[in-house]
Amino acid sequence: MNSQYPEKKRRFVKKKQDSISITTLKKGILDGNRSSLAKAITLIESNASHHYEWGQELLGEVMPHTGNSLRIGITGVPGAGKSTFIEAFGEMLCHQGHRVAVLAIDPSSSLSGGSILGDKTRMEQLSKNPKAFVRPSPTAGTLGGVHRKTNETLLLCEAAGYDIIIIETVGVGQSEVMVRQMVDFFLLLAITGAGDELQGMKKGIMELADAMVVNKADGDNKPLAEKTKRELNQILHFLVPATKGWSSRAYTCSALEKSGLRDLWDVIKEFEKQTKEIGSFQDRRTLQKKEWFYTMLKDRILSDFFLDERVKPAVPQMEEKVKKGSLTTSKAIEELLHLYKQP
Repeated sequence: MNSQYPEKKRRFVKKKQDSISITTLKKGILDGNRSSLAKAITLIESNASHHYEWGQELLGEVMPHTGNSLRIGITGVPGAGKSTFIEAFGEMLCHQGHRVAVLAIDPSSSLSGGSILGDKTRMEQLSKNPKAFVRPSPTAGTLGGVHRKTNETLLLCEAAGYDIIIIETVGVGQSEVMVRQMVDFFLLLAITGAGDELQGMKKGIMELADAMVVNKADGDNKPLAEKTKRELNQILHFLVPATKGWSSRAYTCSALEKSGLRDLWDVIKEFEKQTKEIGSFQDRRTLQKKEWFYTMLKDRILSDFFLDERVKPAVPQMEEKVKKGSLTTSKAIEELLHLYKQP
């Protein structure tokens, strides 16, 4: 394998007794080994600089095996039952012969950096399915970091042979925009009582959706779910389509009773067929690669700036001066940039 990194350096070491070469890791991923995939994702998620280098090399090795999945983003208002829906939907797809990877972006504390990471517990049955792979990914309060790591995890899952990738978002506004930039089809889960619910739902989020689904359409709630669907369709009719050549509509389902899921899958397949025929599917993928390029460029410049040996010790000093009022914010930034630009 051609590489700028010698084999002895290209080793991801978890423990002294458990090291694995990039070559071995690549083979495990391409063979569909879930353990190898999990180790590779851990490597990608690491903030260590040497892990970053190895992770990027691994991505370069598996890149020819990516891009063959259907990428679906799923978000929803609190209480919409995203995890229950994804588990039922994923189980149905696995039963049809698909291999499904679920990347659940978990909420993290902006103060502690801690993460709930409860998706494997909430999707217990799907996690046990040999045709599925469920991976929670902490946001750590940094949307840009989520974008890079989730996107790279998505590519690893594709290389491992998963033909359907589902990304679940936390449902907090900006994260939806990030996920929209990574997926082909964006699904917004809703619940009954659209009038009250939509007061707290930004119009911009609805404009991102290729379809809306009113979940929990079962029992006594079914008539109300149908009413909510009609109200949502009236709103969607007046919004700019999320995807060229496709009209976004609302539907109903019950993840609990597993009803309406097959109809929704038919809608998604029709979306894929229509958008590929008119070219908007590939246009979106191309645009996403462009956005990904600039996201990575900004991320790398930012990282290099703060890790610079001259800037790193100066940042806390400038911060103290700004807090004390002895230096303006603009002047402090100018001085830091001057340090960074020095040859």
